[in-house]
Amino acid sequence: MCILLASGIIFSCNTADDKTTGSGSSDSITKLIDTAMHDNNMMHDTMSTPIVTAAVATITSTYADTVVNGTATFETTADDKVKMTLVITVPEKANKSVAVHLHEHGDCGDNGKASHGHWNPTNAQHGKWGTASFHTGDIGNVKLDAKGKGTFTITTDLWTLGGSFNKNIVGKAIIVHSGVDDFTTQPTGNAGNRIGCGLIVAK
Repeated sequence: MCILLASGIIFSCNTADDKTTGSGSSDSITKLIDTAMHDNNMMHDTMSTPIVTAAVATITSTYADTVVNGTATFETTADDKVKMTLVITVPEKANKSVAVHLHEHGDCGDNGKASHGHWNPTNAQHGKWGTASFHTGDIGNVKLDAKGKGTFTITTDLWTLGGSFNKNIVGKAIIVHSGVDDFTTQPTGNAGNRIGCGLIVAK
C-alpha cells in the first residue's frame, strides 16, 4: 500500500514482502503525514498576497438552532491602516455580549472548528486588544441590544488587506462566539461555542 500526498511525496509503500509491520510503523507514517500537512499549511500561511483596498466577510450561523447573521467590512484608510466595521445580529443573545475573534483558517466547516485557533502570527499570549499581550485576532466583546444587534469598529495598523503573512487578514475567518471573552483563559478566552462564522474575502 502506498500513501501519497497531493504534493507528490510518497511517505510509505508497504508490500506483502515488507518486514516491518504493526502499530509502530503505522504511527510513524501518521506522524510523517501530520508533519507534512503542518509544513504545507505553514508554507501557504507565510506567502505574501496582492494588496487590495477593501474586503468583506458575510457572517452566518454554524448551528441550525441559533440564528446569527451579519457582515464585517474592511477598508484601507488614507494612512494605510485597516478599518473594520462589524454589524451582527444574534437574537438569542439580546441584551448580552458575545466575543468575536479572527481565526487562522478561512474555513467555517465543522461548526466553525475548521477555522482552527485565534489568528496569532506573533505567538503572543491571549488577552484584551491594546494591552500588553494579545492575539492580533483578539477583537473583543460586542454588546448586543434588545433585538440582538450589535456594532463594533476598530482601526489598526496591525492588519493589512493582502501583503505579508504576519499582517494580512484576507483569507482568515471571523468567528462569533456564544459567550464573552474573559481576556485571561489561554488561549481562547473561554468564549464558548463558535455560533457564527464568515470568511474574509477581497472585494
